[in-house]
Amino acid sequence: MSDHVMFSIKETAEQAGLSEDTIRYYEKIGLLPRAERKPNRHRVYRPEDIQTMKLITCLKKTGMSLDEMKPYLQMSMDSDLDDFPDEREMLINHRKKIETQIASLQQIVDFIDEKMDKRSMFPDECPIIGDDQMSVFEKRNMFS
Repeated sequence: MSDHVMFSIKETAEQAGLSEDTIRYYEKIGLLPRAERKPNRHRVYRPEDIQTMKLITCLKKTGMSLDEMKPYLQMSMDSDLDDFPDEREMLINHRKKIETQIASLQQIVDFIDEKMDKRSMFPDECPIIGDDQMSVFEKRNMFS
């Protein structure tokens, strides 16, 4: 173990905004490397580990699965995404998926606004496009 600043699992959990159990789980599934250990076998973490945990939290908030984020966690903090074309393409595709979700949610908001404006719940037809149909907007963005 180096002379660098090290944190207990409790301190790490507080700084990363995760529970201790979540940190242990991420280690168990290989999302995080196994923690270094003190002579008494207690886990200790470096500031870089905390940064990685914060990245996991952010990626999770984008709707990315734990498996989908693994390649990004292999990069160093100073990696250039352009040097990882596969990962860059995966991120672009994830963004497109989010854009599609936003468009779908906007249709729902528009439908609700229309019901509120008309003060009637009965449409002539449902304008909300489900998973089985895609709007022109979605098709155009899917292949651009």
